Amino acid sequence: MKEISKLMEYRSGVKVVDATLRDGGLVNNFNFTDDFVRDLYRTNVKAGVDYMEFGYKASKDMFDVNAFGKWKFCNDEDIRAIVEDNDTDLKIAVMADVGRCDYKTDIIDRQDSPIDLIRVATYLHTIPAAIDVIENAKSKGYEVSCNIMAISNNQESDLRVALDMLGKSSADVLYIVDSYGSLYPEQIARVSAMYMEYAEKYNKTIGIHAHNNQQLAFANTIEAVGDGVDWLDATYASMGRGAGNCAMELLLGFLKNPKYNIYPALQFVEKQMTKLKEDGVVWGYDIQYLITGVLNQHPRTAISFTKEKRKDYTEFYKEITAQE
Repeated sequence: MKEISKLMEYRSGVKVVDATLRDGGLVNNFNFTDDFVRDLYRTNVKAGVDYMEFGYKASKDMFDVNAFGKWKFCNDEDIRAIVEDNDTDLKIAVMADVGRCDYKTDIIDRQDSPIDLIRVATYLHTIPAAIDVIENAKSKGYEVSCNIMAISNNQESDLRVALDMLGKSSADVLYIVDSYGSLYPEQIARVSAMYMEYAEKYNKTIGIHAHNNQQLAFANTIEAVGDGVDWLDATYASMGRGAGNCAMELLLGFLKNPKYNIYPALQFVEKQMTKLKEDGVVWGYDIQYLITGVLNQHPRTAISFTKEKRKDYTEFYKEITAQE
């Protein structure tokens, strides 16, 4: 249990990152209206959110531009149409998924772009390729973070090697990512302690991106805050792939820094997120996601179960345990 002072005070280094468009885009193929995106941007400004992630810099050779909304690709001109000169304290981020982006051509020099932060997403086995993306983005003038995905499936010894490699890179922030929503707060505490070792050794900042398969995304995020983790990902109404993420409105309500304001977040949820659900967009905790979280499995089977509108949870459990 954290000391109460760890939860009652605030650190100036804490940053809130809104991932609604990017992680939420995985739910609806990034088909957000410009009105939604513009309202989200303005909400983040009013709420004191530090970074807004617009989506991916996905390869147009790998992905059909007609099959997705524009935030799958995040053309600079599309971002600028929303933020204009972005004369605010809010910074703009996009994600570069290793092996799925043409980063050498699609990520232009920072001085010519509305983007401030490149978030590099990688698995453990693609760390060398991730470092190439990191160095390329850093050389162009960007802040850079790196998300090591699916860490619950990795051996600690392998993760330490990866953290050492990334520590020597130009990445500014290294992220704990509970991709399968399988970790518990006690495990997050141990993982945070390990990440903090490398943060101190290499002068890095640590972040967390939590999924809500076991309804622990918020609990795991505030556990990490108490452990010294500074960059906190969240999405409005928890919108994200499968069970979704740490809810922005929960996080803003928890953080003690007076710069953060929950009221605009509540307005946005009421106006925009409720409408998405009424329009049939589906995300959030359900039993099938609990099952994959407990079993430490990728939620792809649960996502298929959801799309098929199945409710036979016990049969689903038998199916996916038979695959192990």
